[in-house]
Amino acid sequence: MTKQASQQSCEGRVALLTGITGQDGSYLTEQLLEKGYIVHGMVRRSSSFNRARIEHLYLDPAIGGERLFLHYGDLTDSSNLNRLLEKVGPDEIYNLGAQSHVKVSFEVPEYTAEVDGIGTLRFLDAIKEVGLKEKVRFYQASTSELYGKVQDVPQTEATPFYPRSPYGVAKLYGFWIIVNYREAYGIHACNGILFNHESPRRGEAFVTRKITQMVARIRYGLAETVQLGNLDAKRDWGYAPEFTEGMWRILQQDQPDDYVLATNETHTVREFAEEAFRHAGLPLHWEGKGADEVGRDAEGKVRVAIDPAYYRPSEVDLLIGDYGKARKELGWEPQTTFAELVRIMTEADLEQVRNSLP
Repeated sequence: MTKQASQQSCEGRVALLTGITGQDGSYLTEQLLEKGYIVHGMVRRSSSFNRARIEHLYLDPAIGGERLFLHYGDLTDSSNLNRLLEKVGPDEIYNLGAQSHVKVSFEVPEYTAEVDGIGTLRFLDAIKEVGLKEKVRFYQASTSELYGKVQDVPQTEATPFYPRSPYGVAKLYGFWIIVNYREAYGIHACNGILFNHESPRRGEAFVTRKITQMVARIRYGLAETVQLGNLDAKRDWGYAPEFTEGMWRILQQDQPDDYVLATNETHTVREFAEEAFRHAGLPLHWEGKGADEVGRDAEGKVRVAIDPAYYRPSEVDLLIGDYGKARKELGWEPQTTFAELVRIMTEADLEQVRNSLP
């Protein structure tokens, strides 16, 4: 990444984030604050707090209530979005909030559509209704799941979409409503088609974090085996903080457009598990096929097993993105290798488990 873009001062600029308590929201908040932004975050009301990823920021007296503000809201509530936009008057909006678990989207398809699809429409319409369409810049968190049953390899901004889950279909609506409102109303709205991006802050239900957490527990004798689904699924995995920097760069362009952010490499779930176990000193060898395949350690103990319950009703077999347009127009490219990403995540979970031991 170019030094000029990453260090550009944006003192006093106001950003509004949905999904601020998530992996991407927390990294982007840190980056925006460092650039001089005032950051407002929308959070859903809950009986228990889920703000661990931004707690270090919000509890800092120089930041919380001074440069970082949280507001209750929900992407299913149009009137709330209107009031929030009128109150905050943001220069930039990053719509990162979503029901973002692909497997879960098959179980809650209607809710996924309401939040991930119609929620984007509500936001865009609120921008138009409160008179911000000439001022605000809007970033939509699109996804590589749009490609689903891939039509081209690697995938670019021009590759036809073929989503394979309610999540992907809802995000497809979000993608095209961004394009429509950009062309119909002149809103500076952009899609970031981000391929999988991971970190130690990744949610525990996602396969990469599930693997590194269980590897750490196995390493310290707190668990025996990790249960996984399709080991042959191939994904393009990058490091989340680099991708959130890319989100910001997308909104700094004079003309709104859509961009793929990826690594142009693909690796299987099996490879991710192998690398994580190897880093923890538990190299694996594989036996069997299909649902009977297992990964054993050097002592022959089963450390990875297949549970068909984790299979998706319709699988996405291969994702690999070409970030050439982002490199050329944004000066963006990934820096962290696949092996380094797995090491970062595994080390973080090893440390977390180690520190929890009596």
